[in-house]
Amino acid sequence: MQIKSVCVIGLGYIGLPTAALLANRNYKVHGVDVVKSTIDTINQGNIHIVEPDLDTFVRTAVNSGNLIADLKPKKSDVFIIAVPTPFHEGYIPNIDYVLSATESIAPYLEEGNIVILESTSPVGTTDKIAEVLLSKGIDINKIHIAHCPERVLPGQIMRELVENDRIVGGITKEATEATADFYKTFVSGEVLQTDAKTAEMAKLTENSYRDLNIAFANELSILSDKFNIDVWELIQLANRHPRVNILQPGVGVGGHCIAVDPWFIVHAGGEDAKLIRTAREVNNYKTEWAIEKIKNAALQFEKKHGKEAKIACMGLAFKPNIDDLRESPSVYVTRALINSGLNVLPVEPNLKASNEFTLVNIEEALREADIIIFLVAHDEFKDISIEDKEVYDFCGITNN
Repeated sequence: MQIKSVCVIGLGYIGLPTAALLANRNYKVHGVDVVKSTIDTINQGNIHIVEPDLDTFVRTAVNSGNLIADLKPKKSDVFIIAVPTPFHEGYIPNIDYVLSATESIAPYLEEGNIVILESTSPVGTTDKIAEVLLSKGIDINKIHIAHCPERVLPGQIMRELVENDRIVGGITKEATEATADFYKTFVSGEVLQTDAKTAEMAKLTENSYRDLNIAFANELSILSDKFNIDVWELIQLANRHPRVNILQPGVGVGGHCIAVDPWFIVHAGGEDAKLIRTAREVNNYKTEWAIEKIKNAALQFEKKHGKEAKIACMGLAFKPNIDDLRESPSVYVTRALINSGLNVLPVEPNLKASNEFTLVNIEEALREADIIIFLVAHDEFKDISIEDKEVYDFCGITNN
């Protein structure tokens, strides 16, 4: 079957770049989202998220007529589900959005269609898609259902969507092959074929591996503080060993992947996921540890100077040079400090405004604050000259 049309469900950080890329590859793309303002923004050729080069891709795609956003799906050759997969309280996986998206496309499916789950999901979710479609009267033997997890880095999405290797796992061998053939039309990296459960577990494994390594760095930073050692120098020296590559510590771990995906394994693996659970707990503890350290610094300042400290929280995003606040430990830290009654000046140069915080610019923060807290290593914070201020660097930016 020659594929001409694609329906993308979910126009967020993965769905919109994917839709725009495919539209620029001359596919007719119908993008679907539940937020009316998002639909309107995209149909005007604009974007609602920050990602380098995405604005150009979207504007070109919309102007060519190859990308149209809507609130409802339509008949297409390929359906890509790219919706959030957060968790319920207690770190229980929440695939409600995936199941809802699956139900929404059921009336539009025809023989030979390909249904792809790109959302990072617990093992077995692709099979649940098949179950939902079967319950809706769809003959799943006449369509192809597969999982192809996204593996891109925010800030480099448009490049990595094309260049990175992709893992494709179908619920049948035929589904795997059909889906892989589709990705080969726009991916220059290798398209690796497996089964659905292995593809699901591969993505969770990649992010759990990262989480484990970050946890080691974060634990080192806590121990170094206890021993009065410069952790940045320590890691630099240890990394001179030819087989050692310790990552950089931070204020915790955020984002839609690393801070979430390991819990999918822990939930399913139970007591057999000891190391993965411990890494998650270490990284979550690092955030609480940072909050207490900042609170103590504010208390000592007040005792010494007889006045309340103004605290500049430099950075809210979950990683440098993006506007993405999902699961951001920096947001958690800033919120906790404000809720404890401290005078906080939130700074995020990648956001024009915030629904939660009253943002201040860098210059005002440096001028007004008594204590400077670096939470995210944004480029805008590099080479800042600070005099007569207390500085706490949780991201290593003052050591660059």
